[in-house]
Amino acid sequence: MNLLSVENITKTFGARTIFKDLTFGVDQGQKVAIVAKNGSGKTTLLRCLIDLDQVDTGRIVFRNGIRVAFMEQSENLKENHTIMEEVFSHDLPELQAVKAYNLAMLSGDEDAISKSFETITELNAWDTENKVHQILAVLKLEDTTQRIESLSGGQKKRVALAKVLIGEPDFLILDEPTNHLDLDMIEWLEEYLSKSKSTILMVTHDRYFLEVVCDTILELEDQTIYKYKGNFSYYLEKKAERQEQLESTIDKARNTMRKELDWIRRQPKARGTKQKARVDSFQDLKQVATQRINEDELDIPVKMERLGSKILEIHKMNKAFGDKKIINDFTYVVKRKERVGIVGNNGTGKSTFLNMIQGLEPLDKGTISIGDTITFGYFNQDLIQVDEDKKVIDVIRDIAEYIPLEKGKTMSAAYFLEKFLFPRDMQYNYVYKLSGGEKRRLKLMTVLMKNPNFLILDEPTNDLDIFVMSVLEEYLRNFQGCLIVVSHDRYFMDKMVDHLFVFDGTGEIKDVFGNYTIYRQNLAQQNREDKKAQSEKKVVEIQPVIQVEKPQEKRKLNFKEKVEFKNIEADLEKLENEKGILTQKLSDPSLSNKELIDAGNRMTDVINELETKTERWLELAEFANE
Repeated sequence: MNLLSVENITKTFGARTIFKDLTFGVDQGQKVAIVAKNGSGKTTLLRCLIDLDQVDTGRIVFRNGIRVAFMEQSENLKENHTIMEEVFSHDLPELQAVKAYNLAMLSGDEDAISKSFETITELNAWDTENKVHQILAVLKLEDTTQRIESLSGGQKKRVALAKVLIGEPDFLILDEPTNHLDLDMIEWLEEYLSKSKSTILMVTHDRYFLEVVCDTILELEDQTIYKYKGNFSYYLEKKAERQEQLESTIDKARNTMRKELDWIRRQPKARGTKQKARVDSFQDLKQVATQRINEDELDIPVKMERLGSKILEIHKMNKAFGDKKIINDFTYVVKRKERVGIVGNNGTGKSTFLNMIQGLEPLDKGTISIGDTITFGYFNQDLIQVDEDKKVIDVIRDIAEYIPLEKGKTMSAAYFLEKFLFPRDMQYNYVYKLSGGEKRRLKLMTVLMKNPNFLILDEPTNDLDIFVMSVLEEYLRNFQGCLIVVSHDRYFMDKMVDHLFVFDGTGEIKDVFGNYTIYRQNLAQQNREDKKAQSEKKVVEIQPVIQVEKPQEKRKLNFKEKVEFKNIEADLEKLENEKGILTQKLSDPSLSNKELIDAGNRMTDVINELETKTERWLELAEFANE
């Protein structure tokens, strides 16, 4: 059943066409992602769908009677509301019923209590409040009395996300839902949306998220929509095939064009003897042959200062804010060409650590010693700090007209911009006209062009499209200096780093060998072993409790209890076998995230069932042999 129909829509800003004659549909239950380069109009398209922006031509039709919710990149929340007030400001009937019931209980109005009680029962909304608290807890918004105006940008983003999730709309539209979420939250959101019955249309640059959640990819390119029925891996495969076919078509058109061009030139111009149809065909052929396939390349052999024998030495670093310990007695020596990833929940001190390394934040105790040859290149989460009325090329020229390359060569600022996917027609745009992702790309460019040999990147992939991220990864793979990266992009981290500093929030920093996926697999295995140990401890402790509480009178099992006892023994054997199979599954590195999540959920159910049946078996076993 079709829930959204988009027919021939066109959107322009002045002389610039954002998209033209787009046509696509979204069916019930589909989970669709829109991917495109920064500045291609993804957010504009979403805003047009929800009627926050108007299209120039075309039709956008949602199915009648469905609930549609939209989470923008910029949060639209009431600053004077508390978190709970903002969540309950939703027009969902179930939420309004719970809100009315809570207000009635506070006022003691028995008529209002009775009326709201009946409404909640009719709507079957008794579990709504529990669901609200569960989602807020996962998103770390437990203090629901905080006012929106006092929250950080990341917290506001989480409130906006909670609000749309709690509403359980029929059609959910999300613009960068994983921004400002830590890794645990992202993985929870993946599982939540994968199981959700809502139809979903989203824009996200998180490639693992695209892989796990989405079943359809819409690529917005050259003002046109291309549809791929599959996840992110399928999209990459089919896109490569499409580009190969396009290259083949262009090559054939160019070969034919050479022959036709020769024919056109040989015909007398004044006698009108040219065949009009053939001339028209030549013009069509020329349009195909002159197409350019933009290949995202960031191969920039920028000259890097030589690394000396001493890089960076940290000795007994300590940092606290009030009673909160951020870093406790951390010691480490960075080696040449080392690549370190930093992970940890929001607020555990990752950015503070980066600032202390560079002397931007004082240490409470300890020392940091930096080698004489080290030149830091620091990319933080703030937007580029330049005059918005400057042209893009002038931002680069203010740093240098020419960039020194290897082997004594140089590169002009204009060519450097092209390498960074700023074509000539964009170089004379004013900075204020750039999208958020384009501004971050420009800022990253200003960092790299200064020839650093020690790169420190704090969330470098935020707001960058998947195409820019892939070429940035290519650049960093060829980078010969040291690299420290803080990122919630698991795909990026897996490719870039050799080991991790894990900030656990207590001040301790663990050095874990391997990439992020290996770390999460080991963590999941450790959690399973901990739960198993706790479960076995409970089973051992059950028997003496039951023996104490059981009456001392002697009796035998009745017929029904004998049958139950026999069935429980058979059930316990089956459950133990299943538990063993699940344990092997959870140790299998070839399983997908979804398969691991499903196996983990089933393991929890099996362990709980084993506990319940073991408890009953022990109770019946006391009288089985009497």
